[in-house]
Order: sequence, then C-alpha cells, then structure tokens
Amino acid sequence: MKMKDIKEKTKVELESRLSEVKKNILALKFKKATGQLENSMAVHNLKKDVARIETVLSKREKELV
Repeated sequence: MKMKDIKEKTKVELESRLSEVKKNILALKFKKATGQLENSMAVHNLKKDVARIETVLSKREKELV
C-alpha cells in the first residue's frame, strides 16, 4: 500500500486496515513456520504497511492536539 493511498483514507478505514494487516502477518508467520510460505518478503512488506499506517494515524492525532 502506497503512502498516498494511506493518506487519503479516513481514521476508521485505517484502523480496520491496520487490524486486517496484522491478522495477515500472523497468518503468514504460521505459514512460514510450517514451510508453506513461498514469498518470504510478504511479511516484511506487510510490516512496512503497518508502520506507514501507524505513522499517518499518529500524525493526525498530533495535529488535533
């Protein structure tokens, strides 16, 4: 997910996407542990998405204060 797309979403959409991405990370970690994961970079990319989303959410909270 690109930063441009993240910035356009609302807080509610970002929070739901964040929980969805975290669930996907967990599922991929289980696949990796069992040897079923083909793309090991998928976990890395999802972690970057989490960081981007959390960055935008924290910036928005700071702007409100």
